[in-house]
Formats: sequence, C-alpha cells, structure tokens
Amino acid sequence: MATDRTDQTIKLKDGRLLGYAEYGNPDGKPVFYFHGFPSSRIDWVLFDTDGIAARLNARIIAADRPGYGLSDFKRSRKILDWPDDVIELADTLQLGRFSVLGISGGGPYALACAHRIPDRLSTAAIVCGMGPSEAPGAKDGTAMLLPGKSTLTRKLLLILMAMGFHRNPDRFLSKMKDTVADPDKLLMDQTKFVQAFTNSMLEAFKMGTRGASWDAVLYKRPWGYQLHDISMQLHLWHGELDTQVPVSVGQYVANTVPDCRAKFLPNEAHLSLAHNYIEEILNILVA
Repeated sequence: MATDRTDQTIKLKDGRLLGYAEYGNPDGKPVFYFHGFPSSRIDWVLFDTDGIAARLNARIIAADRPGYGLSDFKRSRKILDWPDDVIELADTLQLGRFSVLGISGGGPYALACAHRIPDRLSTAAIVCGMGPSEAPGAKDGTAMLLPGKSTLTRKLLLILMAMGFHRNPDRFLSKMKDTVADPDKLLMDQTKFVQAFTNSMLEAFKMGTRGASWDAVLYKRPWGYQLHDISMQLHLWHGELDTQVPVSVGQYVANTVPDCRAKFLPNEAHLSLAHNYIEEILNILVA
C-alpha cells in the first residue's frame, strides 16, 4: 500500500537532527532523493504528481540537507560530508543497498555518494544537475547566480527570497517565470505545481537561510572529489532548453565521469524534464 510520511527525523551521531520524508511504497526498492537549491525534502511532489513511485514499487527517501527544513545546520560542512548522513539514515532504516537521485542542486550530492560509497549504491542518477564551476557555462545559468555573489549580497538575496515566499509568493514566482524556458513556464501556469513549489520553498527556509547560503558557498568551491574518479556507472538526463543549469554543464559531467549513460532532451527545460520523465528515471533506479 502506498504511503507518504513527510515530517520524520533521526538524531545523528553528532547530535544533529536530520529531517526526511518518505513517498511511494514503504516496502519498495529504496531510492534516496536529494532536493534542489534552495528547496526541501517535500519537493518530490513536484515531479511525482500521480503516484508513480508507488506504482513502480519505489520507496523514495527524501532528506533535508543541513540547515534546510527539519535538518539542523552543520558548521563548515563539505559536500563530501553528505554521504555520511545518508549512510546513518540508511542504517537507521535498516537498508543495505539503495539508489540515489539528485535533481538540480542535489546533483553534486548524488555524485559525492557515487564517489564515496559506491559499495552501498545500486544505481546513481542526476537530472539537470549542477556541475563544478569549471564546467563550460556553469556560471551562465541562473542556478549559479547566488553562488556567484559576494557573501553579503548572497545572504541579502536569500533573506529577500525567503520573505518573498512568505509574504507574496505569486509576485516572486511571476518574476521567476520570466527567467525560465517555455516548458517550465507551462508548469508554472499550473496551480497545483505552483502550490507545491511554494510549499517546498517555505519549508526550505523554515530554519532560516543558513542552509541555502552555505550550499551556495559549496557549489562554487572545489567539491573535494574529481568527476573522473567516480568508478560506478552514472545515469544522467539534461534538458537542452534549461536556463538554470545550461546543457553544457550536463555535457561536461557526462564527458568527464568515465561510465556515464547520458540523455539530452531537446524540448525539455529545468523543471519540465523531471516532471515529464520521472517514470523513465525511476524505472532505471528500481531496475
């Protein structure tokens, strides 16, 4: 029987709380989902709009990164620290092997798991994932606008973003809509999608903006691992119309990871790809 439990926490060994949500079949094949930037564990519903996870026998485990949603902030954390949190959560849930999926800002964290804990992973996948700053076009996409700002400017913009979603989300999303490609505009015309997007952003800033601000710092810095050192197979999807993470970033990742099965979609953008192709993506993750 399908279920979703969206407000769960565990206490990690260092005393921090880690928040997570579960979707799909609680007895299905486990897939750890890593949310975008800035976002939260509840943004899974943006893509799985008709219960596809349950129908494909997938158990989606979506965790908030430190400082987002229900997860405590962790000072001086690195991208390569994330696999440790994932392993603690997996062990708590008594899971041996599992798949990982990172969408957008979750991409670098899925890659970190593929690098550090390949022995625990069945499959690794990224969708429209952010890439390292040396990737061609990485600084051109709107996803890198915040990481590219000074500390003070970045913090101010994030505070204004959080306030915008609290006070007048329609106005904020209207401005955002002007920056995205047509396939994403179509999604942002749908009331149900807009409500889910707004809820996820409000949850992202539940504990303030420190989590998102530190994420922005980490995206711009060296990630602590090299893409060419990833030994396991990676599955990658990227929309050629993506204005937030240009397709050149996905092409760079695909060409640098030694064993990458990449698919580039000419008529998809940043949000639309995962929304329209989630069944194909999940089929590979639970195969």
